[in-house]
Amino acid sequence: MSITSDLALANRLADAAGNAIRPLFRAAFAHEAKDDASPVTEADRAAEAAMRRLLGAEAPRDGIIGEEYGAERPDAARQWVLDPIDGTVSFMAGRPIFGTLIALLQDGWPILGIIDQPISGERWVGALGRPTLFGGQPARTRTCRALADATLATTGPQYFADHDAEHFMALAAQTAHKRLIFGGDCYNYGLLASGHVDLVVEAGLKLHDFAALVPIVEGAGGTMCDWNGDPLNADSAKDGGGHVIALGDPARLEDVIEGLACHH
Repeated sequence: MSITSDLALANRLADAAGNAIRPLFRAAFAHEAKDDASPVTEADRAAEAAMRRLLGAEAPRDGIIGEEYGAERPDAARQWVLDPIDGTVSFMAGRPIFGTLIALLQDGWPILGIIDQPISGERWVGALGRPTLFGGQPARTRTCRALADATLATTGPQYFADHDAEHFMALAAQTAHKRLIFGGDCYNYGLLASGHVDLVVEAGLKLHDFAALVPIVEGAGGTMCDWNGDPLNADSAKDGGGHVIALGDPARLEDVIEGLACHH
């Protein structure tokens, strides 16, 4: 398949997920806690099921890695990575800052990604070698003259292990910490791609949490890597990893890594 046809399929996947999610937003829905105590709702499951049905019909040879229903054809070179609702806590609270994440991996590397916010109708689309689009128009990150000027975002301090939290707060102290943003999940990365946020730093992410974000951030002029500065791929979430940096201005990357390395 060409990247054009892959993008068209990815957009149809986002449409299908949104159609499953919207009727349940701020409505009565079933939910429960998973083994790790994180919540899952009938909207999460309905959205992923809708995407899987479409992939089964249109890309039956491709693999699928989904948050709710696991992996199919795990040895396939092409893998669709699905997070039907990234930010389930926000969804349950009626906050429209969650998103559906759709990624395509080729040999473990993200080559296509979508962030779709089905309530506001906002959609970021990124693909390797192409400019990121937001609402069909090019999205661009913004320059950041110094780390002290950076607006930093993260989903929440409760998601960091103690040791990681120390490093994160050491970095936060070097940024424009009066503007530190908590909450937002994948929506923060869309805001970064559109030039409204400078930096997102998180730990403990799974592949479905970050795979779609890489082409979006990088196609908008930013960079994504782990806390050591290494590029993100399917192995980045293994062995307790999932340490992610998204940075709008790549010129600040060395400053960010140095800031994370020091916690005294």
